[in-house]
Amino acid sequence: MSKKIMIIDDDPDMRLGLHIRLKANNFQTVFAADALSAVSEARKHQPDLIILDLGLPAGDGFVVMERFRANVYLAATPVIVVSARDRVANEQRAIKAGARAFLQKPVDNDQLLATINQLLETA
Repeated sequence: MSKKIMIIDDDPDMRLGLHIRLKANNFQTVFAADALSAVSEARKHQPDLIILDLGLPAGDGFVVMERFRANVYLAATPVIVVSARDRVANEQRAIKAGARAFLQKPVDNDQLLATINQLLETA
C-alpha cells in the first residue's frame, strides 16, 4: 500500500507540482491550503508524512506545527518544511518546532524524495 503525504501550501502551482512528483513515485497525496484547515484535514486523512510551507494564510507553519505536536494523533507524524523563507533565520526554529527536515524552495526533486524516503523508513 502506498504511503500518504499531506501537502500544506497556499500556492496551487506548488501543490500541483508536488502532487505530480509524488504520484509519479507511488505516493498518495492530500492537501490543505491554509493553517486553519491544516490540522482538521491532517486528522481526517492521517498522513504518513507532511510537507509544510511556512507562509500560510490564517497562521504560519510554526503555528501549524505547534498544533500538530499538541494533537495525540499527529504528534509523531514527520514534517518536512519546504519554504522560500530565509534558511538561516528559519531552519533551526523549524527544527525546534518539530520539523524533521527543512528544504529551501525551489525544492530539488531528488533531495525531496530522498528526505521523504529517509523519514518514512525511520518513522
